[in-house]
Order: sequence, then structure tokens, then C-alpha cells
Amino acid sequence: MRFAGRDRIGVANGEITVAFRRWERPRVVAGRVYRTNGGRLLVDAVDRIAPSKVTDRDARAAGRANAAAVRDDDRGDTANPLYRVRFHLVTDPDDRELLAADDDLGPDDLAEIARRLERYDDASSHGAWTETTLRMIAAQPARRAPDLAEQVGRETKPFKIDVRKLKNLGLTYSLEVGYRLSPRGTAYLAWLDGSSARGGTRTLTPEGTGT
Repeated sequence: MRFAGRDRIGVANGEITVAFRRWERPRVVAGRVYRTNGGRLLVDAVDRIAPSKVTDRDARAAGRANAAAVRDDDRGDTANPLYRVRFHLVTDPDDRELLAADDDLGPDDLAEIARRLERYDDASSHGAWTETTLRMIAAQPARRAPDLAEQVGRETKPFKIDVRKLKNLGLTYSLEVGYRLSPRGTAYLAWLDGSSARGGTRTLTPEGTGT
């Protein structure tokens, strides 16, 4: 889910704990944590609800004055049912963010990252892409995903799915617009560059240097 304007601020500070959405079918599942532009949210409940059944209490939890304001603000496709999503802000450290911030990469860390990226490249139907994508993001932080995708002749949606794989390894951050390398991603590229300068191989010694 995404939140606009004051809603995003209210979600981020924990004041907003309910959202109303017009969906063909639920897009979130109770019990799961979702990363949103308002922070990480744990969904407590997802209920289909008639607009006439919206209460003033839920409206206030959604940042609206009353139930009538919720109905007035209902700009979704009325052909789709209305869902009430109850959630709360998760403030525990995000394991993925902790990983991304870790740039102290030893031989085992580097070998594991290289192995995972090689697996992505080998499984790709459009050829090796991981190093090219990392370098594009390093050179063009906060560049729109459609612009980056166009540079390599790809559609935006599959390109973004691939970048999400890099993010799951802690190598990139998602921004409001575009991406940037994480400290971990920066350290990994530095190792690649150092390996190339030492002769182009990426074999790790016990000290974590290329040979």
C-alpha cells in the first residue's frame, strides 16, 4: 500500500492505523509485514465492508473526521468492493536494512554474494544483468526505474523485479524515486573493481583479497 500527503505522515508516526481501499480482491494479508512509504506495517485485519457500515471510530483511525468524510473521499472504482485494512507500525529493526548497512564483508560474505548473483544471471532469460544493474544504480542514484530499464532495453516491471532481488541481498536501497547502492552494495562493487585491477579474477584468498 502507498499513502499520500498527510496520510503518509500519519502512518509514519503511528497516528493512522486504518486504511480503506477499493480492490477487486485483497492485496494484503493479515499477519504479514509490508514495507510502505509510511514505514513497515503489520496488517492486523482485512475486512470487506459496505460504505454504509464505516464507523466514525474507524474513520478517525484513518485520519478522517467521521464516516461521512471517508465516503466523500472514496475515489476508487466503485465496481470493486471496499476493504478496511487495520494495521500498526512496526518499529523493530528491519533485518534487510541491517544487512544493507553492513559493509564489513569477509571472504565468506563476498563468495556468497557472488554465488547468488551468478545464480540470478544463469537463470535469466535475457542474459547476465546483475553487475550491469548494480553499476547503473551506482552511477545514477535516484534515476527513475523506467529510465534505467530503457537504457538496457527492458520493460520496467521485470526490471524492477530484478532490482528487488538485489535489494533482498542488501545491495540496494529503494528511494521515493529510483534507487541507490547500499553500503554493502558499494563494498561489493569495490571488491569487484579491486579484483579486476589485480588481474581480472575474483578468487578469494583467506584474507578476503582477490588473486
